[in-house]
Amino acid sequence: MAVSANRLELLQIADAVAREKSIDRGIVIAAMEDAIAKAARSRYGAETDVHAEIEPKTGDLRLTRHMLVVDQVENPSNQITVDAARKHHPAAQVGDTIADPLPPLEYGRIAAQSAKQVIVQKVREAERDRQYAEYKDRIGDIVNGIVKRVEYGNVVVDLGRGEAIVRRDELLPREVFRNGDRIRAYIYDVRREPRGPQIFLSRTHPQFTAKLFAQEVPEIYDGIVEVKAVARDPGSRAKIAVISRDSSVDPVGACVGMRGSRVQAVVNELQGEKIDIIPWSPDIATFVVNALAPAEVAKVVLDEDRERIEVVVPDQQLSLAIGRRGQNVRLASQLTGWDIDILTEQEESERRQAEFESRTKIFVDALNLDEVVGQLLASEGFGSIEELALVDEKEIASIEGFDEDTARELQERAREYLAQQEAELDAKRVELGVEDALKDVPGITTRMLVKLGENGVKTVEDLAGCATDDLTGWTERKDGEAKREPGFLDGIEITREDAEGLIMQARLMAGWVTEAELNPPAEATEGEEAPAEA
Repeated sequence: MAVSANRLELLQIADAVAREKSIDRGIVIAAMEDAIAKAARSRYGAETDVHAEIEPKTGDLRLTRHMLVVDQVENPSNQITVDAARKHHPAAQVGDTIADPLPPLEYGRIAAQSAKQVIVQKVREAERDRQYAEYKDRIGDIVNGIVKRVEYGNVVVDLGRGEAIVRRDELLPREVFRNGDRIRAYIYDVRREPRGPQIFLSRTHPQFTAKLFAQEVPEIYDGIVEVKAVARDPGSRAKIAVISRDSSVDPVGACVGMRGSRVQAVVNELQGEKIDIIPWSPDIATFVVNALAPAEVAKVVLDEDRERIEVVVPDQQLSLAIGRRGQNVRLASQLTGWDIDILTEQEESERRQAEFESRTKIFVDALNLDEVVGQLLASEGFGSIEELALVDEKEIASIEGFDEDTARELQERAREYLAQQEAELDAKRVELGVEDALKDVPGITTRMLVKLGENGVKTVEDLAGCATDDLTGWTERKDGEAKREPGFLDGIEITREDAEGLIMQARLMAGWVTEAELNPPAEATEGEEAPAEA
């Protein structure tokens, strides 16, 4: 059985496939050329380098055999000597490729089937490339599609010009889709995979909520109102922080809409998920207070280094601030990016009392004082023996019930205690093997030397080789929670800038950097000339 197609049929087939698969006509013609060449090789030999060319306008088919010109033929199927080549191509040189025309062929059933497989494969690859190119730049968009099938809880969606998947864990709880249902979802990833591009959709992604608001709220679409952060407990509750670039536009009111029409449209799409719309603020304390709404906040205490914030609420507001199963505080923490600790006013009062008693005990035990005197010092805000020893004597004397003699006696006892502590720490430093040269690093204390020695830092070179995080510790976020890793100097109040200064001074002493590198000359200000070199 012979199969053939005239010139017009070839072009008609190419046009039909290109329209159906939404791919370039040239790609289909190239696939046909490869298929015809493969079928021709089954006639002329698998090693023969056969090429097929279809004229895109007329459909004329031309078969040629390509031969490489060489000095000595090793494979007569695709190589030819210079002398033989020059009989038909007088200008042929070694390394040239010459093309000899072949007569047209009548393809048998097997050759035609093989050609069809090549065309199908090439067209499928082109369709995958087109789909990937179309959707790879649409990550972050919302798309509408029709449910094609449901496989083990995963929903396969027909997007019209592609196929996407919504995994079971990316669907809202208790959400059920059937074949033919319309679905709206967020593109969060597009990847090339062996079976072609995979478009991954989500209905639980926080940005899905933000994009839904952008569709419902013209002010967000126009850029007047910006969504700064979103936190979701999919299917249950969400918090969205918004800010307006125009002082005359209320960001919260714009998102709520007339009688709640805008926010209600988003709630309906999210299967009744409750949404709190919160005004965003650059001041983290204000932002956290807003995020914890509807709970009232009495006081906040920030720990910027650890990105933690302590929130004090009235006793009767505790359950409201925490929320059902901790939902309110968890979403507020996700929204702000800070860890939030919630205390009641009573708990905070008890903690303050415990701190007061602790400071009182330090003064009583270390300085051998009466408890009343220790309480007086603690209530005046003194938090440590060092503070008492370094403060101006008149400040202590000004405390009610104290005089100059009392102040002088207290400071003498404080200095004696510190000297004794210093001697004990220095002995421990020597015991740990920390070299004396490390004491000369500007800004370092004996307590720091002991801490460093306990962590294996015993020489100037050891300290010079440390990073700032090694000394102060660092915080990293895992699974949405901040976890702090301790540093060598934990327990000693030191800023990152001071820790970096210690390390740089150690590098200077070790000869790793020069004074000029450590303190580069300030650039001459505008209008001033830099001093001329001597």
